Amino acid sequence: MTDRHSTILKTLGITALALGGLAVTNTLAARAAERRYPPDGRFVTVDGVRLHYMEAGEMEAGEGPPVVLLHGNVSALGDWLASGLFDRLAQNHRVIAFDRPGMGHSDRPRDRDWTPEDQADLLAKAFAVLGIENAVVAGHSYATLVALALALDHPRTVKGLALLAGYYFPTKRVDAVMVAPVATPVLGDLLRYTVSPPFSKAVMPAMLKTLFSPRPVPDHLTETFPAALTTRPGQLRANAQDGVTMAPAADRLQHRYADIAVPVAIFAGHEDRIVSQEDQSGRLHHVLPNSTLHWVPDCGHMVHHADPGLVERRIDELSAEGAPLRVAAQR
Repeated sequence: MTDRHSTILKTLGITALALGGLAVTNTLAARAAERRYPPDGRFVTVDGVRLHYMEAGEMEAGEGPPVVLLHGNVSALGDWLASGLFDRLAQNHRVIAFDRPGMGHSDRPRDRDWTPEDQADLLAKAFAVLGIENAVVAGHSYATLVALALALDHPRTVKGLALLAGYYFPTKRVDAVMVAPVATPVLGDLLRYTVSPPFSKAVMPAMLKTLFSPRPVPDHLTETFPAALTTRPGQLRANAQDGVTMAPAADRLQHRYADIAVPVAIFAGHEDRIVSQEDQSGRLHHVLPNSTLHWVPDCGHMVHHADPGLVERRIDELSAEGAPLRVAAQR
C-alpha cells in the first residue's frame, strides 16, 4: 500500500468517525428537544398517520363553526400559541391547532409525497374523526396552500379561509434549491443526521430575524416556541419536502382558485422578506372576488404575531352566519 493510499484510507476513517459522532450527537439532541417540549395536546390516527393537535374552547351545537389553525414550514403548532392567537380564539370558538405531518409531534411516513393536497386529504379525514365540520381554516405561509387545497378538494369541511402571509403563485426560489438535497433519499438521510442539524441551529437566529423583520423577534419566543423541535432530523426532512413541493403545488392550484366558493380573508405585510406579498397576496385578492385583503402596518412575514387582534376579528366575521364581507382592499 502506497503512502497516498494509506492517507486516503485514514482520511476516510476519520471522516466516517466524525459523521458517526455527529449522528449520535444529533440523535441525542433530538431526544432532548422532545423531552423539553413534550406534546401538550392529543393525538388522532388516520390512514396510519398519528397527528398531534391541541384543542380549546367550546361552542354549543349550531352556535358557530370551529376554527382550525395550520402552521407554516419550519414550524409547529406552538407558533399559534406564541402569537397569542390560539388563546384569543378559544374565548369564543372551538379552536383546533394541528402539527402538520412530520412537524412538531406529528408523524410523516415515507409512503407519499406530502404535497399540500396530500396533507389536505389527511386533515379532512382527521376532521371527520374529530367532528370538525364547516370550519374556518387559517393557514400561515406554506399552510395557506394546504388550506386552499382543503377548500377545493373537501369543500364541505370549510366555511371560510384566513390566509396569512401566503404563497399562491409559482416563482423561482433559491431556498427550494438549497434544501432539495435534504429531501432526497439516502443523501438526504446522511445530511439530516450529520451536518444539517448543527447548520440549521446556527442559522436559526438569523432566520427568525428575517421572519419577524422589520419588527424585533419577541423576547418571549425562545420560551414559548419549540424551535429545537424544528431542527431534529425527522422534521428537517419534512421542512425540505415542503420547500421543494411549494412552487409546483402553487402552479397546480392557481388554475383552480376561481372555483373557491367560500369567503376568504387575506393578511399580508408589505415588508415581508420571505414572500413578495404584493405579487402573491395582492394578486390572489384580484383572483378571488369574495375576498378581503388586509395589509398589516410595519409588518413582515409574521402577521399573526404583529396584529393577532386583527386576525381574530376577521375570523369572527368569517364565522358569523351570513355576515357580509367587505371586498375592498384595506391598507
